[in-house]
Amino acid sequence: METELTARSASVEILVHFDQEGKIDFQIADELEPRERGRVREYVQNVLRKRSYIDFLVGEFSSIAVDEMKPELKNILRLGLYDMLFMDSSPDYAAINEAVEIAKLSLGSKSGDLVNAILRNIQRDMDNLPKPSFDDRVKLVATTFSHPEWLVHRWTRRAGEREAFQLMQANNQNPVWYIRVNNLRTRTENFKLRMDKSDIEYEESDWLPGYFRVESVSPFIQKGWLRKGFCQIQDIAAGFAPTILDPQPGESIYDLCAAPGTKTIMISDLMKSEGSVVAVDINPGKLERLAESALSYNAENIKILRSDARQVELPEADGVLLDAPCSGTGVLSKRADLRWNRTEEDLEELIELQKDLLDHAAGMVKKGGRLVYSTCSIEPEENSEQIQAFLERNDRFEPENLEDYLPEEVLTDEGKAYQTLPHKHGCDGHFGVRLVRVK
Repeated sequence: METELTARSASVEILVHFDQEGKIDFQIADELEPRERGRVREYVQNVLRKRSYIDFLVGEFSSIAVDEMKPELKNILRLGLYDMLFMDSSPDYAAINEAVEIAKLSLGSKSGDLVNAILRNIQRDMDNLPKPSFDDRVKLVATTFSHPEWLVHRWTRRAGEREAFQLMQANNQNPVWYIRVNNLRTRTENFKLRMDKSDIEYEESDWLPGYFRVESVSPFIQKGWLRKGFCQIQDIAAGFAPTILDPQPGESIYDLCAAPGTKTIMISDLMKSEGSVVAVDINPGKLERLAESALSYNAENIKILRSDARQVELPEADGVLLDAPCSGTGVLSKRADLRWNRTEEDLEELIELQKDLLDHAAGMVKKGGRLVYSTCSIEPEENSEQIQAFLERNDRFEPENLEDYLPEEVLTDEGKAYQTLPHKHGCDGHFGVRLVRVK
């Protein structure tokens, strides 16, 4: 029987799809109103942020092991329990009733009765819920903070438990959002007036010009300011790589692995859309969206090239940005799905891919030009160690000091790299270096 799609039922479908395919498909919620689509995104990401802890609680009150449940049943319970524990605006009875209805419609009346029994038992014990207790310390921490065990082991070994806890807590918070003004369409002062007239609260950053920390990006979407090209949603740490590339009007610049293109647009903005920016990526769908963005943002000097960045042949340029594919461990607040999608084996493969990309990118930089390497990772193997290995096999490049470009508190390696951490800097975790070709 066809039923009306709701934020909760759409969220369950998306979570089931993620369990089965490893991908989040928010298009499932496209028929909902914008406000409800926003609720779906909140539900899905927050359930994924708390998943291990929620599964632990469900397992404590269920006669069926969570791992043995059908994906639909598992995610109905996850969403219902998340609603009860963390959504103050949603009464428990509403969360339970809709969870039961979704279960009945998708799995039958017996499953609906099971969902009702489990959630009501949890509701009765809400003031005295069991806490994770395992002899295995890594498993205990992983369950409590809802991170995979391999990441818990890696971070506690590297930074100690205290800092690892702080990092995981930051990853489990609602994300910090930044808006960047696009000077190809408006000016910062004019944009501030727009926000003031719309009663939008913001905090202007003193790290980079034109960046504003905001509570929500919804007003900017609803008012069409993104569509009109006035601003971008871009974490301030993501703006560091284009900033240290320092592209100048009239130069030739390559942006490798460019999609979805927020850095490409920023590069064009910094160049006043004068000169040439070639955006290279292998994904045709993402490149199509990048082309649409370039039109919206008035970034007329962007040229798009579909190619594998390890194989593309281009003449030497003034500057090359390689924002490399990475583990994404610096953006787990915004992309909670990544923590469940990544493995240590993936990390090893990514390190090899980054090495190949770096070596090929180096051949595209003219003498005196610069190569910027960046990631949204906090893993040394993808960052400082990757660059150290590159410099050992390539004596044509030298790292430059970044103190003229970025605030001191984000600099590392004696000022020759930047590394942000969510729990320390209040933004996503990003790494970057600027390498100048000297030979």
